[in-house]
Order: sequence, then C-alpha cells, then structure tokens
Amino acid sequence: MPDDTAFASIVRPNPPFRLDLTVWALRRRPRNKIDRWDGVTYRRVIAVCGRSTELAIRQEGPLTGPRLIVAATPSLRTSSERQFVRSVIDRLLGLRIDLCDWYRLAEGHHRLRMLADRFRGVKPPRFPTVFETLVNAFACQQLSLVVGLELLNRLAAVCDVRHGTGEGAQYAFPSARDVARIEPASYQAIGFSQQKVHALLTLARGIDHGEIDVEQLALDDDQRASARLRELRGVGRWTAEYVLLRGLGRLHVFPGDDVGAQKSLARWLGRSAPLDYAGVSRVVEKWQPFAGLLYFHLLLDGLAKSGALDTAR
Repeated sequence: MPDDTAFASIVRPNPPFRLDLTVWALRRRPRNKIDRWDGVTYRRVIAVCGRSTELAIRQEGPLTGPRLIVAATPSLRTSSERQFVRSVIDRLLGLRIDLCDWYRLAEGHHRLRMLADRFRGVKPPRFPTVFETLVNAFACQQLSLVVGLELLNRLAAVCDVRHGTGEGAQYAFPSARDVARIEPASYQAIGFSQQKVHALLTLARGIDHGEIDVEQLALDDDQRASARLRELRGVGRWTAEYVLLRGLGRLHVFPGDDVGAQKSLARWLGRSAPLDYAGVSRVVEKWQPFAGLLYFHLLLDGLAKSGALDTAR
C-alpha cells in the first residue's frame, strides 16, 4: 500500500446492509462522477481539513453481518479527522439507521413486501450537506436526471476541487465558497440557465458571507424547514421536499411533484396514468412514516428495469 494511504477504519453498519444498492440510491445514474462505483468499491472525494481526500469503501460479509473497509488517501492524521470522515460516511450511506419497522410494515402489504425483499439492505442515503442537496435540486429542476447530473459533473470540473492530477484527477463536490468564487458566465457556458445561475450564486454567496445557514434547518420541523427553504431564490415545493428527504433525512417525505417518481409509483401500482401531487399523497399515506423509503426503492426498481443496476449477488 502506498505510504499516503491508510485504512481509516472498519465500519459495521446496522444490518441488513448492501453497499451496492445504497450507492445506487445515492448516485442515481451511471454517469455520476462525484459518487463513483466500479461494482466493488464506492469512491468519493471530500475535503478533510482543507485537503482533498479520496475515500474508498468496499463491503465484506453478508448483508446480515456487514463490514465496510474504509480507506482514505492521503491518510487521516488525527482522531478528529477520522471522526469527521466517519460522520460523512454515516450520513452518505445511512449506516446507523434501523429499518426494522420498515420491514415489519412491508410484511403487511404484498406488493410492498416484494419490493422491500428485492432491495433488502438498501439504506436511505443523504448528501453530506444541505447546500449540496440544494445544488443537486437546482441542476435537475425541469430537466431529466441524466442532464441534471451532467450539469453537476461540469460544475465540479469548473470549480476544480480535485484529488490527483492529469487524466487520473477526480473531483469533489464544491463547497459554497468554491461555487461563490466563479463568475456567472462560467456556469452559463456549461449549460446552466441564467435563472439557475442566479439561484446558485445567491445561495453560495449567502452561505459564504454568513448570511444564510441552511444546515440549521435540521433543527426545524418539516413545516418550518419547508417554509424557510421556499424563502430561498429558486426553491419551490419540489425542491423543498427533495431537501427534506435527501438532505435532512425525513423518511416520511415522498417528493410528490417529482415527475419521474409519480410515473414510477403509478407503474408499480399498475395504473395507466401518472399520479398528481394530491394522488401521490393519498397513495403513500398507508405506508407512513416510510414514504421516502418507498421513493428510494422505486428509484432502484427503475434502475434495475433500465439495466443500469445489477442486483445479482
């Protein structure tokens, strides 16, 4: 092993756990260059005390007794750095979340039980920060997920927070400060609309200047958090609910305005037409407080149907 690489830890997730399924729920499409998966190892570049650090995570053991082997390059130097990395991994991969109640609920619904059994071991992922969640939402608004992720890949390249050099360089998701220092024309040149650039830079500069603190939303209830989110430029109902689920971990939230999720839910229920927002809310009520978990399972179901997800063990 190179001198600058060290195993940070062996992490034991709350079982059942499958790294492959959880990573796919996080990355959503194959062309995601931030959350990388080669079929065995999950990799992501993060900033650790100002240093670009690549995490490499693989699973050993079955889903009922999983162990994650976590390596960091360069090596982690202090206990606080190791604790920070562990907290990021816990959040990204939902390692500490106990889903026993979800599986008990699924047992009482034949269709839901089949879905839960098929993807048993997936945990609900979260982006490392609410800022990253909002930027993901901005990129994907009114666009396909494929196009939105390509915009995010380009954003990371423009902000140029990298690990390594040359063709082997990999990019971290930029911080608010990284985004704020880039001129608007650079974002428009890579495909962001003028409206999205305005929303992006208003958010990033507000956070960088200490005028906006979206991480504090974790302390608010859903109604208050949603209201505060919708005060931000570019944030409507879909973006607010997306942040509640993917940024704040509110597992009862199913983003009802998500067109892809509407279609997936209707198809799973055997309906010929997609549901509207009110229809989604009515349908998922019977599976509360885990409607958000249904959202992630339907995402995996769609990936499997498209051939992007290989669920073979």
